Amino acid sequence: MGQGSCSQEDSFDLLNQFEHVLDSDPLIDEVGFIHPSQFTLLDKEAGSSSDGTSPSFWNQDHKLGISSDILIQLCKAAKHAFLAALNEYKRHENASSESLTENISSGVSCCSLASKVMKHSQAVLLLSSDFGTAWNARKLILSKQNQHLEAFTDELRLSRLILSNSPKSEATWSHRRWIIKMISRSFSTPQEIITKESELVESIGERSKMNYRAWYHRCWLVSYMIIEQVIQELNKSKRWAGLHVADSSCFHYRRRLMLRVLESLKVKGSNANDKTEAHKIWMEELDWNKELVKRYLGREALWLHRRFLSLNWIMYFCRNQSSETGESIFMNKETGIFFDKEIHLLESSMTVPDNKFEDFQAQALHASVYILWLTKHIPELWRMLEEKLGTEKLKCVLDTVDQERPSLLLHQIDTFAAKQ
Repeated sequence: MGQGSCSQEDSFDLLNQFEHVLDSDPLIDEVGFIHPSQFTLLDKEAGSSSDGTSPSFWNQDHKLGISSDILIQLCKAAKHAFLAALNEYKRHENASSESLTENISSGVSCCSLASKVMKHSQAVLLLSSDFGTAWNARKLILSKQNQHLEAFTDELRLSRLILSNSPKSEATWSHRRWIIKMISRSFSTPQEIITKESELVESIGERSKMNYRAWYHRCWLVSYMIIEQVIQELNKSKRWAGLHVADSSCFHYRRRLMLRVLESLKVKGSNANDKTEAHKIWMEELDWNKELVKRYLGREALWLHRRFLSLNWIMYFCRNQSSETGESIFMNKETGIFFDKEIHLLESSMTVPDNKFEDFQAQALHASVYILWLTKHIPELWRMLEEKLGTEKLKCVLDTVDQERPSLLLHQIDTFAAKQ
């Protein structure tokens, strides 16, 4: 009994130490869990000396390390303190709403109870980032008071700190979106916040590969961007995408940006200059994608991106305004020139110099699937494909697809049969 009580006291003492470290250094920008054996090494690297004891926390240069030995008891103590503070806060809120004269919280103000909830929930979330009750408690308190912008920017800082150790925490990314919505609702959305959010995702993307939650967050930000910012983001993300051609998330983000460019053309007040600019952006993206396709063989993410670019190019920039003449709204001179270039790209990609090189085989497959996918969505292109390739080359394309994607080939045959 005495040992259990002592253990509980030790746990709450650790919690007090942890929260003191957080309060004493509000500029902490990175947190992590480390083995106790690493503390000495960290001290040497930082040029500081240790007193010989095994510390629980390491804090230098706004970096915080937490000993992995104390995580369980520290997390239990933080959750216990948080839930107790939350229950007390809710009881006080219920008493206030019912206009009771008795002070259930023994003279403690609602403001101080809210501060306790925020303090303990911060400790909990740094240890267990997906603890939804703690996030919801913070939302409850932030939404009930008339907060200054600083309160929300502090919340962004906290969630950024949590992401330094848990970059794929869905609850944390979701909370950041909630904060931005609150800022947008109560204040005008500062464009620098959106810019910093985008930069945050890119920096996390460098450390945490295939982080779909982070990239989804970046795609979500596009709806808050003005068109000038969208174009800036296209230019800024281009280099990153070119260095990470296997990561489809960044190309998905670029597609979201480019759709935003198209959406701006539908807004009342858009003019011919806007369409000229969009035409230029699309052409540059197609040319850049073609360079990447030729440089990095067999990268499916690049071919998937080209599907999007080609289909929307034909739909928005090659399409006739009307079909009163009886001509297909898609089949015109510009479409013919564009598709002719795509067939040349297909032919160059079908060359496999040595069967031992899987990249060449993958390139041939992705090129064949791409061209058939395009004719599937715009059947008028099928006849042009037959004429340009000829029987032998077309058979080679179909055989390549049949080996890996027979379902697509069956659909193409059905489409062709329906036209006869």
